[in-house]
Amino acid sequence: MRLTLTRHENGVETAAGNRVVYDLGRDEAHAGAASVAGRALVWELHGDDPTGALLSAEVELDPAVEWLMRCDRVDFPPGGVAYTHTHPGPGIRCLLHGAIRVDAGGASHEYGPLEAWFESGPEPVFAAASATEETAFVRVLLLPAEWEGKRTIRYVDPADAERPKTQRATVYLERPVRT
Repeated sequence: MRLTLTRHENGVETAAGNRVVYDLGRDEAHAGAASVAGRALVWELHGDDPTGALLSAEVELDPAVEWLMRCDRVDFPPGGVAYTHTHPGPGIRCLLHGAIRVDAGGASHEYGPLEAWFESGPEPVFAAASATEETAFVRVLLLPAEWEGKRTIRYVDPADAERPKTQRATVYLERPVRT
């Protein structure tokens, strides 16, 4: 399966299916069939790699497991960090505003507004937001259904779980993946 993210500058109308549509102007997410008049981001889980994808990643979903798609937004104050952590499933993130440095797999990448990146889930990641401005990204994660309604971040160093958190996640929607 492929998880893809496409950007639509002049609106989009989608059919039902394994997709999340994020309305950039209204800061709201919709599952499956949706219509957005302005700028939008669309995540889709499907079998092919569509032309014009902002980002596309191969994901392996165990067919014996029930899966869900979660769309949420993560906000950081200036200088905020997400200590080295993992998640129970893969996902594509897209920066809404600010700047962020993501360290994973021995590499460091900086992202600006409307740039996207993929995280595998089990690979440890450290993120540092802009030192001077608020930063936010929206993401769609693929998670085993047992994670519905639960916080997914797991810190590599248990001591980090006790440190004050600067980031705040807001869940927009969770829905089962239809196979």
